[in-house]
Amino acid sequence: MHIAKDAVDVKMEIPGALIRQRLNFGDATGYSKISGEYFTLSAGVDTTPLFQGLNNHNSCQCPHWGFVLKGQITTTDDAGEQETVQANDLFYWPPGHNVKVDADAEIVMFSPQHEHTHVIDHMIEKVKS
Repeated sequence: MHIAKDAVDVKMEIPGALIRQRLNFGDATGYSKISGEYFTLSAGVDTTPLFQGLNNHNSCQCPHWGFVLKGQITTTDDAGEQETVQANDLFYWPPGHNVKVDADAEIVMFSPQHEHTHVIDHMIEKVKS
């Protein structure tokens, strides 16, 4: 299965962030359906306010596997540990993280569909407030 970036559904678009998500992109044993995602993010984007109230942890509790096409992103986990990924890095973000974009970035991610759709829907509701 393959799909062009521009054919991936836009799930959320706000100043500084464009989130695309293709549902039913595959099946990962133990996680059921996964989604393929393409994010375009501007420097300065910080998920901390968008994740407030999420799962009583104020962080994304969904794991992600991905690749950084361009830019730089720093994650902070629930224990306060930080990790930075940049262009051409493969990454795995375990559950319990927030994201800050250090330099304009484009990333491709694969995530458990049910869990990440919940997180994206939560962010959509937060920007409506």
